[in-house]
Formats: sequence, structure tokens, C-alpha cells
Amino acid sequence: MSLVTEKPAAEQPLFNVPNQLTSLRLLLSIVLFVLIGLGYYQTSLVLFIIAASTDWLDGYWARKYGQVTSLGRILDPFVDKIIICGTFIYLVAIPESGVRAWMATVIVGRELLVTALRSYLEGEGADFSANMAGKLKMLLQCIAAGVVLYALSVEGEQPEWLQWTVSVSVWAAVLLTLYSGVAYIQKAIQLLRASR
Repeated sequence: MSLVTEKPAAEQPLFNVPNQLTSLRLLLSIVLFVLIGLGYYQTSLVLFIIAASTDWLDGYWARKYGQVTSLGRILDPFVDKIIICGTFIYLVAIPESGVRAWMATVIVGRELLVTALRSYLEGEGADFSANMAGKLKMLLQCIAAGVVLYALSVEGEQPEWLQWTVSVSVWAAVLLTLYSGVAYIQKAIQLLRASR
């Protein structure tokens, strides 16, 4: 039996450990974008891995120690989107990355749409929590961004297997982004019809 009791979000300290980790991820994302822009791809890859892994850590900590706050519910997904969308936007500016402008547009557009739908529907009292496709989408986006950064860090001509890995990972991330976006739109339509 756990001795840790979960306090209501309103009673939690505003700047607890999970929120500190989330804030650290935001700072790391800014440094990450600067390094990508300067062409330090190996260091960018390390920072991206750290930022992506602390996303799991802050959520785990908040649930385990009952430190869920209203700020964390807003800040955590916001920082997730900054890291992913920002990384893909910066990669578009690098022709060798294989990431095209329309791909970044799909990723950013999906995130904006789902955020808007979630904000409205949950404001109406509906449950619009993340589904498995959404979670898998985030995982594939992280893998794709990491693979691209790794490929960019390789000096000289990239081996053929790495070129294929980049293409497959990026396309898989984009396609699942589209799929999960459509799934959320269908769910939103069902919730809106049910509320009438």
C-alpha cells in the first residue's frame, strides 16, 4: 500500500519537480533549435534525446508522487509540440534532411487542430484524452527526428541503409500523423453529435 496520497491539482506547489522538468525541456528546445541552425547535428541529437526522454520522466513523476497540476496539464503538451514541431520546421531548412515543407505543415497543422478540438470539447465537459494512435504518433515523430539528426551528423556520403531508414521513418511519422489526426476528427464529430 502506497503512503503517497495524491493532492488535488489546486493544492500542488506550482513549480514542483515535474513542472521543473517540463520547463527544462522548453529551455533545451531553444538550445536545440540554435544548434540545428548552426549545423551541430551530433550535439543536437544528444539534446533531442534528452528532451524527449524527460517527457516520459516528468509524466511518470507527476503520477507516481501525485504531483499533477493544472499548469503541468497545459505546459507539458505545449512543450511537446514546441520540440517536435520546431525540430521538423528547422529540418525543413536543411535540404539534405529529406524533410519537406509540406511534411512539417502536416505535423504542425495536425497538432494545432487537435489542440483546438481538445480545448473546446474538454471545455464542454467531454473526454478527449489522447488515444493509442496519438501516443504512437509522438513516438514515431521522435524516432524520425532522431534518425534525421543522426544521418545529418554522419560525415561524408551516407550509406544506403541510412538513407532508406531516414525515408521510412519520416514517411511513417507523417502518415501516422495524418491517420491520428483523422481519428481525432472522427471522435470529435461523434462527441459533438452526442451532445446535441
